[in-house]
Amino acid sequence: MKVKNQIQKYNVTIILGFIVIAEIFDELVSTFFNLKRPSAFIIDIFVLVLSTTLVYLMLKGINKTSSELQRNRRRLKNIFDTLDVAIWSHDQTNNLLISPGIEKLYGYSMSDFSQDHLLWKKVIHPDDLPVLTEREKVLAEGKAVTSIYRIIRPDGEVRWIQDRGIPLLDEKGTLIDFNSVLFDITDKRESEERYRSIVEMSPDIIAVYSRGKIDYINEAGCRLFGAADQEELLGKPISYLIPPDILEEIKSRELTIEDNFEDKMQFEFNMVRPDGKGVEVEMTAMPILFEGRVARQIVGRDISERKKAEKTIEYMAYYDVLTGLPNRNMFRKHLTDALNRGEGTKLAVLFLDLDRFKIINDTKGHTIGDLILQIVAKRLKNAVRQDGIVSRQGGDEFLILVENADRQDVLKVAERILAEFSFPLDIEDQEFFVTPSIGISLFPGDGNDEEALIKNADTAMYLAKDRGKNTYQFYTSLLHGVSSHKMEMEHGIRKALERNQFVLFYQPQIELETGDIIGMEALVRWEHPKQGFISPGQFIPLAEETGLIVPLGKWVLKKACEQMKEWHEKGISKIPVAVNISVRQFQEDDFVDSVTRILFETGLDPHYLELEITESIMQNIERSTVILDQLKKIGVKISIDDFGTGYSSLSYLKHLPIDSIKIDKSFVDDIIQHSNQGAMVKTIIDMGLNLQFLVIAEGIETEKQVLFLKANGCRIGQGYFYSKPLPPDQVEGKFTPAVSSK
Repeated sequence: MKVKNQIQKYNVTIILGFIVIAEIFDELVSTFFNLKRPSAFIIDIFVLVLSTTLVYLMLKGINKTSSELQRNRRRLKNIFDTLDVAIWSHDQTNNLLISPGIEKLYGYSMSDFSQDHLLWKKVIHPDDLPVLTEREKVLAEGKAVTSIYRIIRPDGEVRWIQDRGIPLLDEKGTLIDFNSVLFDITDKRESEERYRSIVEMSPDIIAVYSRGKIDYINEAGCRLFGAADQEELLGKPISYLIPPDILEEIKSRELTIEDNFEDKMQFEFNMVRPDGKGVEVEMTAMPILFEGRVARQIVGRDISERKKAEKTIEYMAYYDVLTGLPNRNMFRKHLTDALNRGEGTKLAVLFLDLDRFKIINDTKGHTIGDLILQIVAKRLKNAVRQDGIVSRQGGDEFLILVENADRQDVLKVAERILAEFSFPLDIEDQEFFVTPSIGISLFPGDGNDEEALIKNADTAMYLAKDRGKNTYQFYTSLLHGVSSHKMEMEHGIRKALERNQFVLFYQPQIELETGDIIGMEALVRWEHPKQGFISPGQFIPLAEETGLIVPLGKWVLKKACEQMKEWHEKGISKIPVAVNISVRQFQEDDFVDSVTRILFETGLDPHYLELEITESIMQNIERSTVILDQLKKIGVKISIDDFGTGYSSLSYLKHLPIDSIKIDKSFVDDIIQHSNQGAMVKTIIDMGLNLQFLVIAEGIETEKQVLFLKANGCRIGQGYFYSKPLPPDQVEGKFTPAVSSK
């Protein structure tokens, strides 16, 4: 069109030139003929000059126009080559004109198209051939039409073509001339497809609205807003998706393109879908141009699950998930707020620990333990009522804050708590007796800050445990340092394990009739570098409480096996070694594997290892039976320690793979100290023999006890009457050539 306009411009210039020349010529002729008697020669010369001038001017204009046309053709060709454009033109006689750009678009030569005028149609992708039918209908009406279709190039590459066809018909509707301009729009099309696929496949909501109505929304948006398809939402007011208050905020901040076209707004809101379901939505809105007008694009997502997670995290930060009670963070917050109320504030902190909970938790499993803690939480809330805040600190420890209370008020709360636990907890058709030990600190007398109040209540709680448990104890200055001593002791146990400060002593087990050593019991001792030997009664309970009994127990077991193997290799008569196993050890998932590994590493025959367990394993008889059976399969002997002090059921006991039972020292003492003169010991011996167990008496200190035991059928005993626990080098001196083996 530009070339055509340029040609017309030059033609007009030439015509105007002719008109101007003609007018000048007419004026000269008129002037000339007004002269008197001009000669013919002069007239000829004059005509020749005028003609020459006219021809010169015409040729000069034509050359100038031709030169400009050539330059414009080259410029137009360069543009076409750059834009991947081809021109296709033919008239009613089928004279074909094709621009060179066709080769670049189609990959075929111009001669290929000249030889086959239908080649352009033959290379169209089969799936796009229906486009031609519609195209021909429109062209037949003399209307221009734009078609988009794919072609297949000789190398197999598929390209997208935009074909703009312009027909020219005569008055009868016959085609006179046809022109088509073809563009390669592959990059644009693929870019649009990629964008469309990203938008449609996006899990986020993507929508566009303008003039208050929805212009576009993707499938994710339809799903979120409960629509079956896009048509259900298109054209609907945007208030259908966004609450009025959010729309007002958008309008108040709405800026024109000139002000800030990149202005983005982010907000969160709760939306109620048409089906009534509430959804938490996070959304960003920004201005865009959509179909030539200013619009807003919104991108959002359903954050309902995230909000739930945030609420859960926030809940977990301040509440105990298991019991629903406030946790230590919430408790400290309440305590801090209470302490900041100024002068005249009176409050108390109660530190509560459950007696015997650890044994139940270890023997019956964590499921039962969790159920117990949940019931305990309810009972504590019932006891405290509106007088305070109950919180769980972790494990079986609870903290209670009682505000606006003096000593007598707090005492009443403590009494109510003890009363709540005076009857058993019923869980899965079983009864469990759990009692609390309570320590109490008062503000301001027992501390001015939360740390001091909690620490002193904790210290008082340990005194309550020492005084028989199931009681309460107010803090006094005399208790200062008790809690610190406990922490120092725990730290010391850890260091002792690292620095090999523990040692094993051995107490001989004696055949009462002969006096021969037939076994050894390994007993752990703590040899502190500064304090000397520390009694097991001081550190074993704390090791049980903190879980340090597990690594300590493994060390004892391995050390005892190594010592037995060493004695065997020295030629000392082969006897077994008995090792105490705590409930915590026994309930470890890898306990059997640990025993097997230690026996393999030390090389000790399993038949020379005896494991002493307590009756508390009966509280989880199913699991205990499995573990004991596994131990028996590898050849280890099993003994019930402190028999008679626990909770044994004979109906279970007789079915367990047990080799021996040990009569507790308290019963052996009754032989000479109690009026029943050993009736309990005799009963235990008779029962053990009837069940075909080996019976061992512990804590023998007098000959009278020995004679009673022998007279009632007890064959084996140990105690200070024969030997106190000794270090390994002293034990070796006890052996004689007459020693028998078990």
